[in-house]
Amino acid sequence: MHPYLLDPRLQTRWINFENPSGAPGMGGRAASPLGVGRKGAPARLIQPGETLQLADVEGPGTFRDLWCATVPTPAALRGLIVRAWWDDQEYPSFECPLGDLMGCAHGKVVGFTSAVHSAELHGSFHLWLPMPFRARARLTLENDSDDALPFAFQIAATLGDAHESQVGRLHVAFRRENPTTPQRDFELLPLRQGRGRYLGSVIGVRALGDAFWGEGEVKVFVDGDQAFPTLCGPGADDWSGFSGVHAARPSLYHGTALKSGRFSSIYRWHLPDPVLWQKEARVVVQQIGWRDGSLCETADDWSCATFWYEPTPSHRMMPLATWEERSADLWREPELTEQAKAKGAA
Repeated sequence: MHPYLLDPRLQTRWINFENPSGAPGMGGRAASPLGVGRKGAPARLIQPGETLQLADVEGPGTFRDLWCATVPTPAALRGLIVRAWWDDQEYPSFECPLGDLMGCAHGKVVGFTSAVHSAELHGSFHLWLPMPFRARARLTLENDSDDALPFAFQIAATLGDAHESQVGRLHVAFRRENPTTPQRDFELLPLRQGRGRYLGSVIGVRALGDAFWGEGEVKVFVDGDQAFPTLCGPGADDWSGFSGVHAARPSLYHGTALKSGRFSSIYRWHLPDPVLWQKEARVVVQQIGWRDGSLCETADDWSCATFWYEPTPSHRMMPLATWEERSADLWREPELTEQAKAKGAA
């Protein structure tokens, strides 16, 4: 939006636990020990197996910012599942663990900012991608972990937006292969049919061997491509911007959010350089690495949260990985040495 345009059709809404409907005059009515309207409902504790409805809003409108906060633990980041339904479609258009949706792979929070995300080490996140809808928008949060987890959120929305019927709705999917298969590409975006636009991916890699994992090319098969793609990019390292100098370097449209030992997290956003299709698309990255001065086939632990726009009704999403599959082999904070423990206690 141009900030100087005062569109009389638009109304602003903040949807959160203080005003679940976002309706006029309905915010801040819950009571705390300080009294009615004195921060009575800032957050909730979500029990294992519980699903909360975060929003159910009639359109037309646009979700413009999703902010949330929780504990920065693997149980929260991979166990809380966000789902979104646009315009009464019977199955969700995104289904993704909270941490990966908010830019943090491996169940590990890192502090960084990009054109799409901002994340803080204490477990506070923003997702800035616009989420348009015409008739209805619904968001839920499921706790698929074994822990009771605190959660706070706010959706900043506008109502009254003029969206044409084929406007792209935001879709997000999570995938993991632990390990990948040598000589078989890892799919960032399995086959989608109809019109669409690939926005990018948050990728987590846990290296399993002694090879550098980032030489595989990114390939986009569009509109009838078969054995070979129309779009064939550089290796994953160049595509995400670190070009062999692998360190934590976040930037606006590409970067490395995490590099520690065997764990890496990279991202790439095709916002100024759109990746579009008219009939179908599939996005993959080769499993090729570098060892002893030459290319080699690899098998590592890869995960991704992939973001794209397509109209609804859209085809059903790929099945979400189980909690056991999502939570295996995640980041663990390094154990302190006895010397470090003694120093911290002093």
